[in-house]
Amino acid sequence: MKKIIVTIASLLLICASAFAKGDSYIYDYWGQPEKSPDTYRVSSVLYADNLGLDVPLKNPQGLFAYEDKLYLLDSDNNRIVELKYNENKTLTLVRIITEFNAPEGIVNTFASPRDLYINKDGSWFIADTNNARVVKLDKDLNYIVSFTEPDDPNYEKGKTFLPEKVVADTKGRVYILAKNLNQGFLKYEYDGTFTGYFGASEVIVDWSLVIRKKLATRAQREQMESFVPTEYSNVYIDNEGFLFAVMRTFDENDVSRAKPIRRLNALGKDILIKNGEFDPIGDVIWANAGGAKGPARFSDITVLDNDVYIAMDETRGRLFGYNSQGQMLFAFGGKGSIDGYFRNPTAIEHFGYDIFVLDGLNASITVFTPTDFGAMIYKATEHYACGEYDEAAAVWEDVLKVNGNYDLAYVGLGKAYTQQKRYKEAMDYLRLKRSRRLYSKAFKYYRKAIIEKYVGLFGGIAAAIIIIVLITKRINKIRKELMYEE
Repeated sequence: MKKIIVTIASLLLICASAFAKGDSYIYDYWGQPEKSPDTYRVSSVLYADNLGLDVPLKNPQGLFAYEDKLYLLDSDNNRIVELKYNENKTLTLVRIITEFNAPEGIVNTFASPRDLYINKDGSWFIADTNNARVVKLDKDLNYIVSFTEPDDPNYEKGKTFLPEKVVADTKGRVYILAKNLNQGFLKYEYDGTFTGYFGASEVIVDWSLVIRKKLATRAQREQMESFVPTEYSNVYIDNEGFLFAVMRTFDENDVSRAKPIRRLNALGKDILIKNGEFDPIGDVIWANAGGAKGPARFSDITVLDNDVYIAMDETRGRLFGYNSQGQMLFAFGGKGSIDGYFRNPTAIEHFGYDIFVLDGLNASITVFTPTDFGAMIYKATEHYACGEYDEAAAVWEDVLKVNGNYDLAYVGLGKAYTQQKRYKEAMDYLRLKRSRRLYSKAFKYYRKAIIEKYVGLFGGIAAAIIIIVLITKRINKIRKELMYEE
């Protein structure tokens, strides 16, 4: 009966996939894209009138989810739109915020606000870009302090201070990304004191350019680019307080060294785990067509509660999902005007497993919800992370019934079977998908188990042989002694 139910469910999943857009894919071991059943489907595409707004959105730039509210930064309208996310996957207007409560002498309106972060204590941090500040407000929108241009000799004076992205940790420390700043994040204490730079990207040196500079004239050297760190484009702080940072400005020939997705620890060092066949860089191969050139250029990222992170590529309008080990779970989306595609994706956010993508040019929010296939992938991933290996294996088996080419299901089964001490089966699945590292691990345990299983038998046989030899020698000795007596 159970087999019949699973078969029917699999058929339903396949049918559901047939009615989806069918643009989801993953990469195989050889770096070739493989079609996959859709992990997400478009639930709705919302414009100003759908959100109850009288004035159309104008160049919206940011999204932030807090409790059951979604905040939309409608930048060129100088306002923040507060929306409630309902159980039926709809958004309803709560209020429009155009000003805050401030003492005399403090400008209490916004000028092209581009980002918002609300801390666990309810305090607000708003990147009020064209007012050259980040303002901190309490939960009742009362002004507390401003974070402004740093008074630091390493900061280039005369450059307009344009803060565009902001997050804060549980201690109230604030991390700001400013336009045209290539020294990482500006770090401030809770009271607005600037304390330095954080997570500056290492300089990538082009040695061919070094040689050319040595041979060039002074005028030519001045025209050549300098070796400077690349700029981050966005940031998200996860449940553990680590900063996920993405970038879109780097040399396409150095995409792996540039590390366009990073997870920064308290020292600003990248600790992102990369156990997949390919680094988390979005598309592994790319073609220059339709106005899109080069690798993925990430403009935003969000991290789900199950440690799956989803990065948004503004070049081709695609979303790439990875698990905590850096293995690709899915890729979908594209550039265009049909539902599920984007003209200029500017921000991504989530509630639970549901994803929201803001299109700045199209002035819309696209709501994605997981398909049954996507929910299965999440369920298997979470079971394994919680140590529920039997449950994880069962779900991965169901995934393979829907998509027999889903490499991560084979790897997931191999990992689950390893934890279940079913080493031979684990080795079979891991060998199929050429997961050398995990195969070696399973083989090591398998060899150890075999040795432990038979060591007693081998020891007993060895002991018996020794005893037999000793007894035989003793008998022979006695025989010889008897012969001499005769």
